[in-house]
Amino acid sequence: MSTPSAAVLDRRSRALLVFGAVAVAFAAIDTYVVVLALPEMMTSVGISAQDLQRAAPIISGFLLGYVAVLPLIGRVADLRGPVPVLVASLVTFTVGSVVTAVGYDLAGVVAGRFLQGLGGGGLVPATMALVAALYPVELRGMPLGLVSAVQEFGSVLGPLFGAAVLSVSSWRAIFAINAAVAVLLVVVVRVLRHDDDVRAAPRGPSHRPATSVEPRRGLPDLLGAAALLVATVCAVLVLYPPDRWYLDLTYGELFIPVVASGRWLSPLGLVAVAGLLILVVRCFTARRPLVDARSWGRSLVAADLAGATYLAVALGGVVLAFATADPEISVFSPQGPWLLAASALAVVALVIHLRRSSNPLVPPGTLRAMPAWGSLVVSLLVGWALIAALVDIPLFARTTTYDTQLGAALVLLRFLVALPVGAVAGGYLVRGVPAGAITCAGMLLSAGSFWWMSTWGETSLDSFASNVPLVLCGLGFGLALAPVNAAILATTRDDTHGIASALVVVARMIGMLVGISVLTTWGLARLYDAGAANPDLSVTELGILQEQAVFEGAALFALMAAVAGVILLRGAPTRRVDTGAVTRPEG
Repeated sequence: MSTPSAAVLDRRSRALLVFGAVAVAFAAIDTYVVVLALPEMMTSVGISAQDLQRAAPIISGFLLGYVAVLPLIGRVADLRGPVPVLVASLVTFTVGSVVTAVGYDLAGVVAGRFLQGLGGGGLVPATMALVAALYPVELRGMPLGLVSAVQEFGSVLGPLFGAAVLSVSSWRAIFAINAAVAVLLVVVVRVLRHDDDVRAAPRGPSHRPATSVEPRRGLPDLLGAAALLVATVCAVLVLYPPDRWYLDLTYGELFIPVVASGRWLSPLGLVAVAGLLILVVRCFTARRPLVDARSWGRSLVAADLAGATYLAVALGGVVLAFATADPEISVFSPQGPWLLAASALAVVALVIHLRRSSNPLVPPGTLRAMPAWGSLVVSLLVGWALIAALVDIPLFARTTTYDTQLGAALVLLRFLVALPVGAVAGGYLVRGVPAGAITCAGMLLSAGSFWWMSTWGETSLDSFASNVPLVLCGLGFGLALAPVNAAILATTRDDTHGIASALVVVARMIGMLVGISVLTTWGLARLYDAGAANPDLSVTELGILQEQAVFEGAALFALMAAVAGVILLRGAPTRRVDTGAVTRPEG
């Protein structure tokens, strides 16, 4: 059984998968990179430190792009194959990094962060679908675990990467480096890409080959390339005008707005906008466009753009309701009830649409099997508990022992180093042990570790014994990641692996967003009650009580994930030897 599998997965395929995982890791790093860079970014766009709430869109914009369009991107990966989506996501991430790096106002930075989230989110389902295309069922566990592990590892590498860059340069350099690395990854992935395109998900009955187009021979669109060059040069001049031109009586008029105010309303700005519009038109009309917008447009329509829009509105309402909340006041933001109401209406519209559409976003029967929809439930609960570790372990370290963000991050590092180890172990165990049993064991380990943490005091981190629950908790989460992904891929059709992988990620992200609000509010309630009962408690003692409450809540949800895992993932054929997948010529 192992021989044909090894024959299917050649060196180029392995390298392609490795660089896909690297791309996922880099996008995950970018999720957390603004932790240290946010104050400097606020100053650059004219927001004072007292108006922190105004800067929330810089973070929520990324999350919105990351979560809201994931299902659509996952479905497109089913139709076009994961490699084209991987490349397109990297290109989008590059554009977003550039837009963020050159942004001079809040709108520009938020737009760039949204594009980064859009591209970064697309990398996850594309890479997981690539695993499903390259590996037979019984060998998917370990690579899926590695992809999940590198995604979570970005939570500590992001702040460290940001601190390293900020020590020698400005926040803009962070996103410039992002763009450079993303361009390099695009080149590498295109070089490694097979001529047959590893057409990714092995084709199933509902796969629509009509979305693919035959390559056209000849020169690329020269007019489109010229428009891109003109737009780029003019945009750079608008954003970074040379002093000699800007102060000149003649050339300086190029930088003065023609009407109203705003850099893009100057002659140079208008030329840049015109060049961009010409490029967009050429992408839809040229014979060999720089970006084949017609082909991608057909893919979006075939992927059910209307259904994806309903789902994006539903997810976007949840993201904004919780991501912009102030936990000291409420679980969700003041606009939260209206946002959640809009999400509910969008869900109703989505259900009606899915019942009527002939080619819905989620094909009929995709989540019919209990392990398929059960994977989403388990992933939601895992995310709910996981966020407590990522946020509250370093927060506890800052409250009790460490004065710097770096010291607190190093405490979390003990958890995160164990997580990929657990992911590799979980991926290996999936070959011979039921996915539900592994998930249950992992989350029980994490639940016990959180309960241990809930007993920590002011000097607990000074003891070597504090490493034990940190490491065990990381191992537990790592053990659970691969079986959940393997279970949904094993119980869904080959032509739905992209959308299935996307939904798992969405469920975990929603769990994290809701979890951080609920658990923090729960912890603050404990703090206020203790302060009212005993006014003599110090700030440190109150902070410890808050974190203890959060760890108790995380233990509860980890326990719920363990129970859900052993029940809902029961029967997932993750140990099955899929001879057809092994011998199928598409990969």
